[in-house]
Amino acid sequence: MTEVLPHLRRSDARDNRERILEAARTVFAADGLTVPMREIARRADVGPATLYRHFPTKEALATEAFADRMRACYAIVDEALADPDPGRGFTSMVERLSELHARDRGFTAAFTAEFPHALDFTADRERAVKSIAEVTRRAREAGHLRPDVELDDVILVLLANSGLQGASPAARVAASRRFAAIAIRGLRA
Repeated sequence: MTEVLPHLRRSDARDNRERILEAARTVFAADGLTVPMREIARRADVGPATLYRHFPTKEALATEAFADRMRACYAIVDEALADPDPGRGFTSMVERLSELHARDRGFTAAFTAEFPHALDFTADRERAVKSIAEVTRRAREAGHLRPDVELDDVILVLLANSGLQGASPAARVAASRRFAAIAIRGLRA
């Protein structure tokens, strides 16, 4: 009987991995992707060797840490595509993506290709951008957006939104909501 048993992590290794991911999400959200790996290890209360054993590169850590944010991004865009009113879908998508990016500086940096070598994230980003283009096209063709509005305009809005500064996440979100409203008005037909 030569059955192969699945490799299960010890409970302390699973706990370490979760603490590392939680610390990474927290510091990436507040400070972006420039946070040193040693700081993430310190915040997770693990040694650097433990951190690197689980995540050999910052790109690998960022990709895993932002998997839930990427799913949220997909959900926002999928809901916009499913909305029978293309204008309302477009508006909701821009507002909600802007807020998601304002809440998490690290996700914004990853989404805008600060880590181009994170291949899994690159594929996810390309899928999201393709869907954003479809939402934009539908809204434009339905007459809700100016005829000259293109995907690049929406990406520019999201990139500009990522530059908003605020002392707190709440301040960034408030500024993001205002900025999104102004940008959407500028794109409307």
